[in-house]
Amino acid sequence: MTKMTLASYPHMLGFEQLERLLERTAKGSEGYPPFNIEQTSDYSYRITLAVAGFAESDLSITVEDRQLVIRGRQSDDTEGRVFLHRGIAGRQFQRSFVLADGVDVGEAVMENGLLHVDLTRSKPETIVQTINIRKG
Repeated sequence: MTKMTLASYPHMLGFEQLERLLERTAKGSEGYPPFNIEQTSDYSYRITLAVAGFAESDLSITVEDRQLVIRGRQSDDTEGRVFLHRGIAGRQFQRSFVLADGVDVGEAVMENGLLHVDLTRSKPETIVQTINIRKG
C-alpha cells in the first residue's frame, strides 16, 4: 500500500510545510495532561488543559514556529515528607498545537485547576487578483 501525501495531489501546490507540521504534531501526542478544544464563536477557540496541582509559575506558554507550546514543570517540594502512597504524579509535560496562519493567541486564565488559552482567527479576506497575459 502506498502512503498518500499532499504532494501526491497535483493541485495542492506549496503545502509541503503543512505536511511536515502534521507529522511533527502527530509524533508528540501523549495523553498527559488531558485537554479540550472548543469553538467559542465563528472566529475564536479555547484550549483547556487539566493542570491540577500546577501553579501559574509552574506553567509557560510560548508560540514557536507557528506552534502553541504549553509546558509544565512542578518544583520538588517533597523534602522531609514521607508518603505512604503516592498516586498524584508531579511530572513535567509539554503540549503543542499547530496554529494556522491568521490564528493569534489571546489571554490565558487559570481557574479551578484548569488552564484556559483563548485563540482568535482573523476573518479571511477575499482577494481577487487578475493576471495579465502577455503576447509571447
